[in-house]
Amino acid sequence: MVDFVTSRVVAALSCRKGVTALEYGVIAAGIVLVVVTAVAALGPQLTTMFTAVGDGL
Repeated sequence: MVDFVTSRVVAALSCRKGVTALEYGVIAAGIVLVVVTAVAALGPQLTTMFTAVGDGL
């Protein structure tokens, strides 16, 4: 029984699929954070610019 548990623990620790998925999730969250921050910071400036372009047409 101990051998079975030990082999399952070793197999779980050597499996990299879950770690890779977690790493991709962290990267995706970082990208989302950067995009949201950029849109929040540049939003008013873009609105002003597009309003000026629309008024010029």
